[in-house]
Amino acid sequence: MEEKLKIFFCEDDENLGMLLREYLQAKGYVTDLFSDGEAGYKGFTKGKYDLCVLDVMMPKKTGYEVCKELRKEFTPVDLPILIVTAKNQSLDIQAGFDSGANDYLTKPFRTGELLARIRASIRQNQEPSDKPLLSFDTLEIDLVSHIAKK
Repeated sequence: MEEKLKIFFCEDDENLGMLLREYLQAKGYVTDLFSDGEAGYKGFTKGKYDLCVLDVMMPKKTGYEVCKELRKEFTPVDLPILIVTAKNQSLDIQAGFDSGANDYLTKPFRTGELLARIRASIRQNQEPSDKPLLSFDTLEIDLVSHIAKK
């Protein structure tokens, strides 16, 4: 049986957060919801997640701050982070990517687009099952990761 993907979700708007959590769960994702950045980060340290969805404007700790803290421990490949926020100015979007986010989605959005971005983020971080390799004698080069092994 395939294990369900687990999403860490920080959103301070209680109604939106619960609605999106239920929607994601209905689509087959295990989703843990936290209502502020500080509680969210503490909760994150107690679980193992496949993806993070962060609002920006939250009490106690912003989504940018949480993202920066997570990036100290996890690379973008190890943990995709999607920022979902009403902040839609160019400088806000740049700040999101500069904080370490893989993707940025502005509110209002369609739930189908959120799902597509979640799938794309997860897909980008999966290893190809049949990696293209070059081999010569005892040398092997992975053409995806560009790692050579002897």
